[in-house]
Amino acid sequence: EPPDTPNDFSCQTQDLRIVTCTWSQGGDTYLYGRHSPKYTLFEEFSQKMIPCTVSCSEQCSCSWDIGQQRICNITVTVENPLGKKTATDVFDVTHRIYPAAPFQLWEECTGTEITLYWKHQNKGIELFCQTEVLQPDGKVELHNSSDMHLHYASITLDGLQPYTEYTARVRCGAAKHFWRWGEWSEAQTIRTKEATPSGKLDIWREITPVLHGRNVTLLWKQAPSFRANGRSISYDVTWEKVEDGSKPESISFSSVYNSTRISIDNHSYKISIMAKNNVNYSLPSVLIIPRATGNSRKTLFCSFLGTEELKEEQVNGTDDGIFISWETRHIYDSYIIDWCNFPMLQPCDLQWKRFGPNTSSALINSAAFVPGVRYNFHIYGSVANRASLLEKKTGYLRELPPLHDPTVQKVELTFNAVTLSWDSYLTNETQSGFVRGYHVYVSPLQENCSLKGSKKHVLPDDSVLCKYTIENPEEKRYTVKHLLSNTKYKLVVKAYTGGGETPIVNFMYIDTPFNSNVLYLLVLLVIVPSLVAAVCRWKMKWVKECCCPVIPSPNKSEVLSFKEFKISSEKVLKISDCIPDMLAVDNKAEAQKL
Repeated sequence: EPPDTPNDFSCQTQDLRIVTCTWSQGGDTYLYGRHSPKYTLFEEFSQKMIPCTVSCSEQCSCSWDIGQQRICNITVTVENPLGKKTATDVFDVTHRIYPAAPFQLWEECTGTEITLYWKHQNKGIELFCQTEVLQPDGKVELHNSSDMHLHYASITLDGLQPYTEYTARVRCGAAKHFWRWGEWSEAQTIRTKEATPSGKLDIWREITPVLHGRNVTLLWKQAPSFRANGRSISYDVTWEKVEDGSKPESISFSSVYNSTRISIDNHSYKISIMAKNNVNYSLPSVLIIPRATGNSRKTLFCSFLGTEELKEEQVNGTDDGIFISWETRHIYDSYIIDWCNFPMLQPCDLQWKRFGPNTSSALINSAAFVPGVRYNFHIYGSVANRASLLEKKTGYLRELPPLHDPTVQKVELTFNAVTLSWDSYLTNETQSGFVRGYHVYVSPLQENCSLKGSKKHVLPDDSVLCKYTIENPEEKRYTVKHLLSNTKYKLVVKAYTGGGETPIVNFMYIDTPFNSNVLYLLVLLVIVPSLVAAVCRWKMKWVKECCCPVIPSPNKSEVLSFKEFKISSEKVLKISDCIPDMLAVDNKAEAQKL
């Protein structure tokens, strides 16, 4: 195939004397040996062939000395037996300067500045240079400079962090008729010098009352605004009484420590912690520990602060942490939340976070937080380095079902009810969730349950239980009613949390007693009537005389032994034949008749 036209043909110089032209060689011609493509360069103004040797790898190049010539018209020709192609570049050499990479970099630095120096090969050419600075956080900054010295160039980089490593490199271009940037110098890694630590340490405390005083655990950490600014750092802890101005006590720790415990009496104390490097101390961080109070005064003091009635409020966790909110008070200049990363251990790895005066909520997260563990949070308000407890919160990252089911300790049975008690069941922080209540499940052993007042609960094997819900976690007694007498039942008590409850596995079994009322009713309805009937049959004559005496005939009565007066066949007693005690006439018609 014939050769392709040389692409991207251009020429440039580093020193206004040696010119280098480059181009892309194009596709494969499939001709080799003496038939492979041949390259020639020709300068049109001088009408001379350019005496250079072409070399090709990724691209082709050719360099030669142009002497004093400044304007050039260069044509490159590529030719093989099947054809030839050309490309031309016309240029002013002073407009095609491609400076060599700076070399021999060195620096002078302070805590916040670096002055970087370098040499260059392009004597007599005014250069415009660019310095690339790699920051510790990975960001890259570019700084431009054009200040040239006869033997070297320099740039001053300011606003840097003390005792911090920076990586810099330099490249240059022509200040007049800029063509393109030259090659980068070798990278130089530079560390600024040490300086006084900046910012303050973030400090906190935990106070434990002991006999005749208190143990104070002091903790400190480097706040986001704090910088050690030095190779090595140590910590100085100082404490002194506030009132009597006694001599301060102090102790120093190396950088591997972040806590200590001191013992103080019941007076008010001022505690300060400073960081120190080889240059100086940081500003002190201060805590005021208030005076301890006696029992009677303590009650009054707590009532004044409102801490005596502080109750733990339940809070909810999310996938990202535990959300805490509090009521702001205008008197405080900051708020502190503290908690234990490992509440069941001792020490519990106490942590704390500070917030500004206008903050009223925060999402607390920690890599140590796990589901099923209850975390307790204390919210303090701080003013003039004195902290007061304001609120208490407790919550889980995520609630899990209870670890253990309630153990029924007492069973009271009647023929149609059973009362269950589980008084010893704990609902405190040992649980893997807030116990919201209990479920009581009941069913006859041989059939599904359908007791009055219950809800149906279907097990995986499709058997049906009766379910009763107790919504008060402190209610640990329940009576299941409407049972059948002389029947075997299975039942279980389950606690449930915000994470649900564990599957039902084990039941307890009861037998309701026989209903004695049925026996009494049987006696009343069957046995007693039968007994009465037997007695009546045995004493029939006596019963008949007592209950159903024979009614005598009036005709046989001695009262009628008077002179007979008959109406039809019946004897009639005339009123005149006897003297009545009282005579009552029902009505007038009857009286007329008589």
